[in-house]
Amino acid sequence: MAKKSGLGRGLGSILEDIGSSYENQFQEVLDDSANSYILELDINTIEPNPYQPRKHFDEGKLKELSDSIKKHGLLQPIVVIPVDDRYILVAGERRLRASKMAHLPTIKAIVADISLDEIRLRELALIENIQRENLNPIELAHSYKELIDVHNITHEELAHIVNKSRSQITNTLRLLNLSNYAQEALISGDISQGHAKVLIALDESEQKILTDSIKGQKLSVRELEALLSKKKSKKSNKSSLKDESNFVIPRKELEAILQKLPFSTKIKKQSVEILLHSKEELEDFIHFIKNQ
Repeated sequence: MAKKSGLGRGLGSILEDIGSSYENQFQEVLDDSANSYILELDINTIEPNPYQPRKHFDEGKLKELSDSIKKHGLLQPIVVIPVDDRYILVAGERRLRASKMAHLPTIKAIVADISLDEIRLRELALIENIQRENLNPIELAHSYKELIDVHNITHEELAHIVNKSRSQITNTLRLLNLSNYAQEALISGDISQGHAKVLIALDESEQKILTDSIKGQKLSVRELEALLSKKKSKKSNKSSLKDESNFVIPRKELEAILQKLPFSTKIKKQSVEILLHSKEELEDFIHFIKNQ
């Protein structure tokens, strides 16, 4: 008699098992099927898990795995479930892609003859990727968002489930506020999460300019922050000068005003000098100011 499936225990119970081994995580799928069996399947009859959160795969590493499969064979079967005359992948997307890259006509698979709904497929895909740490920051952010939306849970609740801090969940989700351009740079590794956190507060055009600067000049996070601080300072100074320009008096008008003073004066670019050539002139000036 097959054991009771762990899939019915809810998201929290499933994801609490993330720290266990890969085989143990997916044993519950096999345990739920009294008719689990291994087959050599036509590789073209297998569909990827439609809820796979991982969208980007390192082509270099896939090629290495493909070469290994060619040389040594597939050491660990993939796991699939049958749907009509085809199969849906539950675990082993990298192995499936690498086998296709190797142009293998068939692939060894454990067929778990059970029915999994949309939510369970999402959960299993997330478990595999979190366990193997294969998700890039944007994919992880989308996964967190999907789980929050599907299960209607808070950041705090998800943090407890996946054994992360609430701030880590929130900061990861904030990455989705980046422009598409910056997100792609983060996915490709051209910028880091530290860079991304700084860029989030900027508008789309500024994000693009600074993303290019990070890539072109190999800026560290600290250097990026210093560059932003410098830009803000320049912007503030320009704004200040612009405001001051509103109060500029035409030179001829200023000369006419200064001629009324009983003292010698000199007009400079951004100032007016009153020239006092003796102690007596200084005393006269003080007396003049006091009586104004």
